[in-house]
Amino acid sequence: MPQLVTRVDAALVHAIDGLVEAGVVASRSEAVRVALERLIDGHRRDEVGRRIVAGYRDRPQTDDEVGWSDQATEAMIAEEPW
Repeated sequence: MPQLVTRVDAALVHAIDGLVEAGVVASRSEAVRVALERLIDGHRRDEVGRRIVAGYRDRPQTDDEVGWSDQATEAMIAEEPW
């Protein structure tokens, strides 16, 4: 497995060691891996969100396309016994 070498300040190392001591992660290396995986996943999710927004901006939904959901919601609420 390839290795990454980096420098971090003492406060960050202390915080990571606290996570290890608390059992959140097994080691400093695992903490770094988890953090990088979350960073990459968050970036991917942000990109998907940007693409979805761009798609709706390029081709907005029409009332005909979304009207059925409003009608279905109203019907479900009307069926509730309150």
